Amino acid sequence: MNEDRFGFSLMRTKLAMYEPIKSTDDDGVHQWREKKDIESASSLQISSSYYRPYLPPDKERLVSLDVFRGLTVALMILVDDVGGIFPAINHSPWDGVTLADFVMPFFLFIVGVSLPFAYKNLSCKYAATRKALLRSLKLFVLGLFLQGGFIHGLNNLTYGIDVDKIRIMGILQRIAIAYLVAALCEIWFKGNHNVTSELSMIKKYKFHWLMAFVITTTYMSLLYGLYVPDWEYQISTQDQGSTTFLVQCGIRGNTGPGCNAVGMLDRMLLGMHHLYRKPVYARTKQCSIYSPRNGPLPPDAPSWCQAPFDPEGLLSSLMATVTCLVGLHYGHIIIHFKDHKKRLNQWILRSFCLLMLGLAFDLFGMHLNKPLYTLSYVCVTAGASGFLFSAIYLMVDVYGYKRASLVLQWMGIHALPIYVLIACNLVFLIIHGFYWKKPINNLLHLIGIGK
Repeated sequence: MNEDRFGFSLMRTKLAMYEPIKSTDDDGVHQWREKKDIESASSLQISSSYYRPYLPPDKERLVSLDVFRGLTVALMILVDDVGGIFPAINHSPWDGVTLADFVMPFFLFIVGVSLPFAYKNLSCKYAATRKALLRSLKLFVLGLFLQGGFIHGLNNLTYGIDVDKIRIMGILQRIAIAYLVAALCEIWFKGNHNVTSELSMIKKYKFHWLMAFVITTTYMSLLYGLYVPDWEYQISTQDQGSTTFLVQCGIRGNTGPGCNAVGMLDRMLLGMHHLYRKPVYARTKQCSIYSPRNGPLPPDAPSWCQAPFDPEGLLSSLMATVTCLVGLHYGHIIIHFKDHKKRLNQWILRSFCLLMLGLAFDLFGMHLNKPLYTLSYVCVTAGASGFLFSAIYLMVDVYGYKRASLVLQWMGIHALPIYVLIACNLVFLIIHGFYWKKPINNLLHLIGIGK
């Protein structure tokens, strides 16, 4: 009797795997489709536990999103901790890219990929807009706290910052801006017609592409069209007092460290005292005798070597939103195409085109440059992001190798807490706060951290 009941239940479950199901897409159009996405996974689930309820493809969480995000967090921790020892993976001093220069685009890309899921079914556009604004504001304020100068580092137990010198921009601030722009595009600038092909999907989201074009055109016009005059800055030291340096520019369209429009706009709009005071170009050959490591200035060092420069400045952050919009398009492919092969083919084709376009730009003089966030850098890093995401999706969501990525998946789900506690050294600062008699007698110094 029990065997007959089991056999009937098993047969009914198998039949359910191939029944057509009715669903509603984001356009409100009902369509019939087969449960192809989890056909193989369902057969494995029946053999192990026939009482487990069936989940349709739309309800399953894409593990590759979390794994990609977790891998990005792991890369960030790696380059932050090891980059000083191995300059080959540290940020490039100026032109060119290294492993560390892919971390920020990876974050922006996966933010974009995730957005179509967050705003797939909108009951009220105004409520969604308010939610996006609030999330962006929270992220921006958190970035001010972590990277604005309030925390003074591992070897200093003091805290606090003069608001006249607080750093305004930063990593989380850039992500907040890109997230807000992409979220508003997804909420307000989305067509109402059906998606039946790749061309119809492009038409549905044509205003997204228009936004990316407007941002890129504005960035290119300002970068190559603005005139950069001579400027000066001061450095204060206890021994010599204040020293003024004059940077002679009087040029237009320069993409070098001292006379580019990105830095000029940040100095004008944010103010010199609100910029990052440890510029990445201090490791260039012009500014360090130990380049690509930090070191003493050469005798003939240019005057801009010690000038503040923010790698997450205003104009470069504007261009960074394009990476998020590219990720948004990859997320749309997931929403509108349910076949694994179609998804992968479209992702790989777009990634290849972006990569080739970026390399062509670099070949013709528009160098790959993260501090300026040049168009060539956007294309190459977005293409690399697409290839990496396709590989992770193929491994995790298609072939089902999920156990091997459990740690990265966990890191991706908890990406923000890990960034705050580990990447921003908050957990180490807390440990450092408990010492024996003298601040130097703490657990961190015992194991060699913070020396």
